[in-house]
Amino acid sequence: MTDLILTTFDWVPETPRGYVRDIRARWALEEAGLPYRVNSVPFRDRGAEHFSHQPFGQVPWLTDGDISIFESGAILLHLGNRSEVLMPANPRSRSEAVEWLFAALNSVEMASLPWSILQFSGDTGDTPGWKHLVEFLSARLQHMEMVLAGREWLVGTFSVADILMADVLRLVDRFDGLAAYPACRDYVARATARPSFVKAHADQMAHFAAAD
Repeated sequence: MTDLILTTFDWVPETPRGYVRDIRARWALEEAGLPYRVNSVPFRDRGAEHFSHQPFGQVPWLTDGDISIFESGAILLHLGNRSEVLMPANPRSRSEAVEWLFAALNSVEMASLPWSILQFSGDTGDTPGWKHLVEFLSARLQHMEMVLAGREWLVGTFSVADILMADVLRLVDRFDGLAAYPACRDYVARATARPSFVKAHADQMAHFAAAD
């Protein structure tokens, strides 16, 4: 088995700590018990080598032998293909897990991320743009509330789909955006109580704090 190397920034400001997307890969790697190590690239001076792995100058990326993978969803899908702990073995359930993995990115995060960015910036005034974002996110959360009210995890057993969906919803919960959605909030609480998340979160926080 080849070494897995997760690359993230050497440092980030305090506000995004705990939410930088390498946490999704850390969580999956811990959940599956796959051995890995963490490499760093400069936050402030992003060079050609960085862009050769991540064309937008972001993090993380995962190196698996001679394969280099960027985008957290693609990384989770790759890890899911390496471990039955992260993806159901049954073909139908596996297909459903992939559906929910993409739904977390394309249906939920596309609504939650602009809303969260404005929450971070404090630009949440009484404007048509803000009202539109609130309505867009609310519509997505209403659908997720109905889904999660009837199940513990998205596809029977915990999978990479839950890692991604819980992390997307966790950012909304940071700003109390799940207050009206108890099933979503309980789902995030269940997921983030898992020892693998607790360790991944602590490791990320320690990683960035070490560079202060």
